[in-house]
Amino acid sequence: MTNNPSLTFLTQNKKSKYSLEILDKISVDIEIRENPLHLSLRSLFEMGARINKKRSFLFVSKVLGKHLPVSPKVSLMAGAALAGEYMEKVHGNVHPYKEEMREAIETGEAGELLLQAVQQEKFRLPEETVFIGFAETATALGHAVFNCFENARYLHTTREEVQDLRSAISFEEEHSHATSHRCYAGTEFFDHPHPIVLVDDESTTGKTALNIIESIQAIFPRKEYTIATLLDWRTDEYREEFRRMEEKLGIVIRDVSLLSGSMEAKGASIDDLFEAETTDRPMAEAEICMTGLSAASDYQTEWVSKGESTAAPSYLSSTGRFGMDDSLQKEAGRFINDAAEELRLKRRGERTLCLGTGEFMYIPMRIAAEMGEGIHYQSTTRSPIHSMKKDGYPIFSKFAYPSPEQPDIGHFFYNVEPGMYDEVFVFLEREVPDEQLAPMLEQLKSLVPFIHVVYFCRRKGDQHAS
Repeated sequence: MTNNPSLTFLTQNKKSKYSLEILDKISVDIEIRENPLHLSLRSLFEMGARINKKRSFLFVSKVLGKHLPVSPKVSLMAGAALAGEYMEKVHGNVHPYKEEMREAIETGEAGELLLQAVQQEKFRLPEETVFIGFAETATALGHAVFNCFENARYLHTTREEVQDLRSAISFEEEHSHATSHRCYAGTEFFDHPHPIVLVDDESTTGKTALNIIESIQAIFPRKEYTIATLLDWRTDEYREEFRRMEEKLGIVIRDVSLLSGSMEAKGASIDDLFEAETTDRPMAEAEICMTGLSAASDYQTEWVSKGESTAAPSYLSSTGRFGMDDSLQKEAGRFINDAAEELRLKRRGERTLCLGTGEFMYIPMRIAAEMGEGIHYQSTTRSPIHSMKKDGYPIFSKFAYPSPEQPDIGHFFYNVEPGMYDEVFVFLEREVPDEQLAPMLEQLKSLVPFIHVVYFCRRKGDQHAS
């Protein structure tokens, strides 16, 4: 599989300082403060050019399972490693598989036995703790962190507006292409004094975390927060904003990361950059198989459905969008095992891509991790990134289409080329009308010969799939 490490443009000087060049137009200078697992930068990210006037660059994660295809086991190891750092820094307990998880992240490979061992290892928190993953990119990461604990709850923020539901907490992410976050858990999810852990893939300024902390404190005050990120690039100035927030609100804000430092970007916007050509491809015939996973356990009947229209969306309760506890996570684990076995038997080849969609990342990732060898996982995204076929640049192909679930919102997937995979499994949280799914399938038809579309919820008013 093609892998274009952007860090071939990286130069290092003394004191762990690096300069990372992006397409000869943007330079990002970073200085490393803490690297508790002694991971190489190369194992964690590459540099991309982002189509966003507010921020023109992107740390393209190699462990997140979003923009780049990765081993789903390694993505889960990254979440567990971040959970391990939280256990160690906040509670003084060292994760028993700390070194094995570090090696998995560094090499980009993880075995089945390690995955099973890490999934079974749970740390019981001395006080009930709420973990919140930030949409869109950190929904799976936050869930993977939460999965390592007992006496815990999980919620991921969402960009979706769910009919008839009111967000308990709303806040903004100023630099993003989609700025508004919503939290659709009941007020009881926040109405307590217990600690909250905010999980994100990256913190550059920390303003998103400060915004949600201020929103929560205004209604549901408490004393303790932790910011847990894969990458923490806050400068001394931005870190000082956290200290001022602590003093203002009378709280403690801890921070945990796999890699922390500071960064400074230089260079002009590259909105006029020539894009890699992805539209003029010969259309191929692809076989399409639709699979609905439902009607087997109590877990699958616990759907959240709102609205009266037969086209109103349905949601799985165990994604975390509406809040969940560790008991529901155990029930979800049993369903995930069964679903993985069913889909493993449907595989048609040895090179398989599993594709999550938007915020629906964790359950597809867990299923993909149990579907056998030769699996790569990534997710579709709202995030527009420049694509270019250039040595050293990580995004070499780009595919755009309207989201099947929200056609007014553009979605993308990256780094798939004809002949790269024998098949693709596309995971949708809910069934969508054929005409809304068609644009995505048209893109995939030119890339893979067999397409499995897997969904978990029927549209409201339909019968359960078998």
